[in-house]
Amino acid sequence: MRLFSRLATFVLLLCASAPAFAAATVERVVIEGLDDELMAENVRLALALNDSLGRRLGESRLEYLLSEAVAEAREALEPFGYYSPEITVEAPRRDGAEDERLTVTLRIELGDPVRVRESDLSIEGEGGDDLYLKEDLADFRPLPGETFDHTTYEASKLRIVRRLADRGYFDADFTHRRVEVTRAEQAADIHLGWVSGIRYGMGPTTFHQDYFSPGLLEKLVYWDEGSYFHQGRLDRLRESLVGLDYFSSIDIQADPDRAVDGDVPIDVTLVRARRNIYTAGLSYGSESGPGIRLGLDRRYINSRGHKLSTHLDYARKRKTLLTQYRIPAFAWLDGWYTVALQASDEQTDYIDLRHLELIGSRSGQLDDDWTAIASIHALRESWRYLEDENGDATPEAVRRYATFTYPSLQVDYLNAPLGSNQPNRLAGSVLLRGGVAALGSDANFLQAQIRARWSRDFGRNSALILRGEYGHTFTDELTSMPPSLRFFAGGDRSIRGYAWREVGPRIGRYALGAKNVLTASVEYEYYPGGGPFGGAVFVDTGDAFDDRTPNLHTGIGVGFRWRSPVGPVRIDVGHGLKNPDSQFQIYLNIGADL
Repeated sequence: MRLFSRLATFVLLLCASAPAFAAATVERVVIEGLDDELMAENVRLALALNDSLGRRLGESRLEYLLSEAVAEAREALEPFGYYSPEITVEAPRRDGAEDERLTVTLRIELGDPVRVRESDLSIEGEGGDDLYLKEDLADFRPLPGETFDHTTYEASKLRIVRRLADRGYFDADFTHRRVEVTRAEQAADIHLGWVSGIRYGMGPTTFHQDYFSPGLLEKLVYWDEGSYFHQGRLDRLRESLVGLDYFSSIDIQADPDRAVDGDVPIDVTLVRARRNIYTAGLSYGSESGPGIRLGLDRRYINSRGHKLSTHLDYARKRKTLLTQYRIPAFAWLDGWYTVALQASDEQTDYIDLRHLELIGSRSGQLDDDWTAIASIHALRESWRYLEDENGDATPEAVRRYATFTYPSLQVDYLNAPLGSNQPNRLAGSVLLRGGVAALGSDANFLQAQIRARWSRDFGRNSALILRGEYGHTFTDELTSMPPSLRFFAGGDRSIRGYAWREVGPRIGRYALGAKNVLTASVEYEYYPGGGPFGGAVFVDTGDAFDDRTPNLHTGIGVGFRWRSPVGPVRIDVGHGLKNPDSQFQIYLNIGADL
């Protein structure tokens, strides 16, 4: 009798509630009470109800999904430290409506988060005395009193696991890992422990390749066999091999299972890249006219790893040829010995310029961010201006000649390694060069130039870019120095809104070049929705000048930006504010600008 009574009650309740769960279509799900977008998105992704949006649901299916939404939302909030939220689900109905379309609302009150009450962390074995592992333990988050965020906890745990492997503790394992959450007390107790085992050493390094001379690549191994293992050493070896540009595939493996007396052998498997790279393209410049560009790069010309490259830019008014022969240099610093020959011939309406330069240099990688190039230059240059100060043609102008032999030192800095996505990037260079009349130069001079570029990304939507340049020449014989050793301003890498070399001392339409240069630029880029297309606004200012005080020329403009698969594409339109030769200048650049 009692069983029959219960069944009758259940049937009556089911019939009474049937209209509330009649078949319907859920159009959208609204989540209220969460200001954190990441939390709201996590809840939204956890709801099985989202998979049925726009589909007509039967009574039982709809009832099930609405009842499950509470548990799904609660579970989605736990990784953020909220274990006891108050969640209600509302799906208002219209009485008697057929094929009703519903909006489901989840109202969430987070309540107090679970906080870390106790954090017990330890590393037994040799790793317990490792300075870097001690720092990782001290930096472990969340700390007692902080919200128990799962993502933060897992990231801290993974950091220690990786550090153990990176520093050669290949036998490391957990002794215990446990988190106890007491919902009633809103508390979490963390218990984590490792046993590190021994720290392995660097074993013999074997290069598996079949072309380059024995011993050539071994020079890149800068550590001593038997020294402590560190993954950073293998990463640096990989970067050195990538920098050689000999290989299409580089695989570096440390195998602890084959360790002998605690030393891990290193196997480097290399696949040679295609030997020759051919390039061809069209070019156009407002000063140089239309032209073609041809190039040949031989990644390696012999088993000793020598390289050869030749590039020709043949335009109607300006022709340049650059040939380089490079020999790998591994002693002291990774780099190259280079012998280069550079020639150019410029024939415009207002200058006739010929340039020939022989360069011998040694480059070196100082560390991850710094590189340096020391070089000796032998320069022969001739030029004559085809206009006078009034812009009138002077076809019988006297040709001038200059011969300079001088040393040069350039140091470059870049804190955004290839392939990185750092939000802050700083790049810069310092150039020092000078010549003495008694040692093969037509004049005594000392020249210094500093360039810097800083950028800050604000997510994927926007970026701020600052750029500056300063150069000064110490000499009393500027008129004896050729155009290639003087400073100029104007153009896309200088002051936009003015033509290339337009700003500074001039004769007719041609800039003479100056003792000093000073430029600065501020640019803001914006990409709607973080997409590939965007725009920019910029202000550039500066001058090339002989006197102590610059006569600043300012250019303003707007630009188009495209994050293309082959690199950034930038189109800028600039307008000079102080008597420009043209009202507007248009610039096109493709590729990274660091």
